[in-house]
Amino acid sequence: MDLNFTHEELAFRDEVRAFIEANVPAETRRKVLEGLEVSRDETVGWQQALYRHGWGGPNWPKEFGGTGWDPVRQYVFEEESAAGGAPRLLPFGLKMVGPVIMRFGNAAQQKRFLPRILSGEDWWAQGYSEPGAGSDLASLKTRAERRHDRYIVNGQKTWITLAHHANWIFCLVRTDPAVKKQSGISFLLIDMKSPGVTVRPITLLDGTHEVNEVWFEDVEVPVENLVGEENGGWTYAKFLLGHERTNIAGVGVSKRELARLRRIASEEKKDGKPLLFDPAFAAQVAQVEVELMALEITNLRVLAAEAERRAPGPEASLLKIKGTEIQQAISELMMHAAGPRAMRFRGSDGPGASPTAPAYAGRVGANYLNLRKTSIYGGSNEIQKNIIAQTILGL
Repeated sequence: MDLNFTHEELAFRDEVRAFIEANVPAETRRKVLEGLEVSRDETVGWQQALYRHGWGGPNWPKEFGGTGWDPVRQYVFEEESAAGGAPRLLPFGLKMVGPVIMRFGNAAQQKRFLPRILSGEDWWAQGYSEPGAGSDLASLKTRAERRHDRYIVNGQKTWITLAHHANWIFCLVRTDPAVKKQSGISFLLIDMKSPGVTVRPITLLDGTHEVNEVWFEDVEVPVENLVGEENGGWTYAKFLLGHERTNIAGVGVSKRELARLRRIASEEKKDGKPLLFDPAFAAQVAQVEVELMALEITNLRVLAAEAERRAPGPEASLLKIKGTEIQQAISELMMHAAGPRAMRFRGSDGPGASPTAPAYAGRVGANYLNLRKTSIYGGSNEIQKNIIAQTILGL
């Protein structure tokens, strides 16, 4: 693989940088680069700006309204977006349900749902996990009973990220309890405004409201919102999880956070010298950087496979494991660098806030706590190691 960009790719990189500079407000950029929360409106506004420019689907083929970019351009866009302080693109529509609808949905579903993902009109949530079905997702119990032209859905989903912002949710539901558990699952698209849908917040350790419980009580879902075949949902779920795990790797974001770590370690002192000059600490930073470079190459290989319309294979599990380990390692080094100044949670006026903490150390503690989840969601890292052992090593 030639790791040097061509003149055309370098020109594209400059175009992306200029677009970000012109279309991401300075205050939004500041929030992203300092690890602060951005609002729903800021996130949607960025998606709408990309859509107006024809870049609403950076990883989508042209036939569905996407850019049709090759893997290198997708990589350049994601890296420059992270480095430039652009809000993250919501993965639930663009990188999860969108590809499922493209591959398994019918023409009417593609025409109805895909353009609204690109335009930012629809905010999707992922309805997979349940109180008794996390890593063992096939044990889910949310039921969908077919009654004429409707499914009646009853059950509970939990840890649903940003469901309080969403107007649609894609769900795995049990449509046949009498067969093998993987064989009786279907994939439904549910309007969050439907009667019987209730969203209840879950407050996290860092004091934020990011995830939710979602309850379904006799929720009516039209049969036309079934993706693919009834009881075929497990196949679609595995396809989606491959895309999710690739996205969790977060190479561009980790590179941005590594740069922030270096800034913090350059400001904080040990024995009168910047912490970054301490040999032991510098060695830890260098080790993370080496691992991130290796992850970057693997990510490019997966993107190349996706460009050829091949679903991510077991290498997506490698990306998920290593990507989340690197994210957590960087956040731990930030905590070490910022010391007691790090205990500043997202709510600047809430418990643990430190008004004397410098801007570069802002919310380090909250980010550290928040990133503990990454090795669990999308399939725990232990599950990913089992997948690798079975599919690659044949164990």
